[in-house]
Amino acid sequence: MSETTRPEYDLVVRGRRVLTTAGIAAREVGIRGGRIVAIEPLGNALAGAQVIDLADDETMIPGLVDTHVHVNEPGRTEWEGFASATRAAAAGGVTTIIDMPLNSIPPTTTVEGLKLKREVAADQAFVDVGFWGGAVPGNLKDLRGLHDEGVFGFKCFLLHSGVDEFPHLEADEMETDMAELKSFDSLMIVHAEDSHAIDRAPHPGGDHYANFLSSRPRGAENKAIAEVIERARWTGARAHILHLSSSDALPMIASAKRDGVHLTVETCPHYLTLMAEEIPDGATAYKCCPPIREAANRELLWKGLQEGTIDCIVSDHSPSTLDLKDLENGDFAVAWGGVSSLQLGLSLIWTEARHRGIALEQVISWMAAKPAELARLTTKGHIALGYDADFAIFAPNEAYVVDVTKLQHKNPITPYDGKALSGVVRKTYLRGHPINNHTPHGTLLRRGGI
Repeated sequence: MSETTRPEYDLVVRGRRVLTTAGIAAREVGIRGGRIVAIEPLGNALAGAQVIDLADDETMIPGLVDTHVHVNEPGRTEWEGFASATRAAAAGGVTTIIDMPLNSIPPTTTVEGLKLKREVAADQAFVDVGFWGGAVPGNLKDLRGLHDEGVFGFKCFLLHSGVDEFPHLEADEMETDMAELKSFDSLMIVHAEDSHAIDRAPHPGGDHYANFLSSRPRGAENKAIAEVIERARWTGARAHILHLSSSDALPMIASAKRDGVHLTVETCPHYLTLMAEEIPDGATAYKCCPPIREAANRELLWKGLQEGTIDCIVSDHSPSTLDLKDLENGDFAVAWGGVSSLQLGLSLIWTEARHRGIALEQVISWMAAKPAELARLTTKGHIALGYDADFAIFAPNEAYVVDVTKLQHKNPITPYDGKALSGVVRKTYLRGHPINNHTPHGTLLRRGGI
């Protein structure tokens, strides 16, 4: 082919429903070198070496960004791993994940731990992968080094994390670390439940979900969130509340934001789609911390999203092996706390959102643009000029029933097994290339660049 006839673009996607920054419109998208370099009205006949014509029931959406994923490799790879987690992400339209610093052994609390994790992940990533660092007692001196090595921020707990190798911070220790992070403009992300309040709560033993729920009261979450707000206010540091479950905390979060505290907040599909009243006894697939609360609480979380008090929706995919879920006895005190949902998040949220009259554009903002903004990923989360050509072909009106045996997650357990959902991801693309389950071509991301 001569220079004059060579197609201008590597790939052109055209269709009546392309979700751009201006909303869903009839567009043609030109991709070259893995980036979006042209967006034109449908009918302009952009020439591509490859062309995708969307079906009438398909929407081109930006790839989702999930900033809360526990991959658990190395050390607990039988729980999950980079290959299985990133395959699951791609199947759900997620093109970027950021891995949590705990549940792997060693945790990502030193530069050496980060380098080991990168080595393990390097040839297994089917989507782009970034890493959070960890803030634990005694590693204040490691924070700047981890930041310089490209972590996107630092996670801490205000109570026992569930694994002994990642101990929690007291509030004063968190404040000291926040002051350090402020000096290089990093971000503290916090599992906000107060250890003292939970120590005084009822014991969660047995197979009754109500007993487990009373063992993780809203007050424990509210108290810890108040601590995060005040320590962020005093230090001027950026802080982020992980997996908000207590709607009681929304007024003080809104107040802090109005005051100019640098605070962001996420919630998760399980808090927005499930409710305590419907969780069967012994159904430990539903156990997570903080817990799934009542229906009225769920509705207030949706309101918090729509009002902008909650910024984004991410999975908190926290899988384990089947035996750790204590399926035989269904004891909520013994079972591992974590919900597996990485592959299902978009369908879960879209199914609920459409019943509430919430547009797909808003859902994608919560699950793509806003998490990218949280992590300062400046080329992710939008179909826009100069952005990475990360996108999914989504059929919002197609329905399916979740079959846990067909999910890409390593361990076949999820509370959504058998649930009917709307919205099917038909294909996912990373930098203009279709993701398959055989050839990983994801990139390991660093803060501020690859």
